[in-house]
Amino acid sequence: MIPVVKGKTEIPADRGRRVGGYTMEVLFTRQVIQERVRDLGARISRDYQGCEPIIVGILKGAVFFFADLVRNITIPVKIDFIRARSYGSSMESCGKVDITKDIEIPVQSRAVILVEDIVDSGLTVEALVEHVMKKGASSCSICALIDKKERRLCDVTIQYTGFSVETGFLVGYGLDYNERYRYLRDICILNSGE
Repeated sequence: MIPVVKGKTEIPADRGRRVGGYTMEVLFTRQVIQERVRDLGARISRDYQGCEPIIVGILKGAVFFFADLVRNITIPVKIDFIRARSYGSSMESCGKVDITKDIEIPVQSRAVILVEDIVDSGLTVEALVEHVMKKGASSCSICALIDKKERRLCDVTIQYTGFSVETGFLVGYGLDYNERYRYLRDICILNSGE
């Protein structure tokens, strides 16, 4: 089990510890994250030995995780990106997913690994797996930095999980709040101010 390491993180100097009515608390430090990414890269390298999988990053949140993960995979891979938008309110998804940037590398008869920052409801990743399989991939696995089960609406299997988290709004290492805080090196819980 990966330890949860709490503490302080680097946040914008002009904001101090409080950020727009919120406070941040470190959940996973950059050191713990990098150790876990190395482990995931080693597992993928073992599992796909003798194969050249296509690693597909789901934009935008997975960019930092994707880059670090690929650098920790020791077998030949091809890389590409996909971007999807789900519809619904900010709190809920209605389940409709629109692909706004598709994979450009042909995936016919190839093993594909989708790399996601966080699997929450599961609706988006479920739709992307279906999309990849319809394009003729031989298999499609999911590698998620965060498996967050709080609002899970569908049963998705995540083959490679960085961290499992039950609740909390997370930012940093690609995860955002209104396009902010992706750049933080630690993964933090954004708490409403008291």
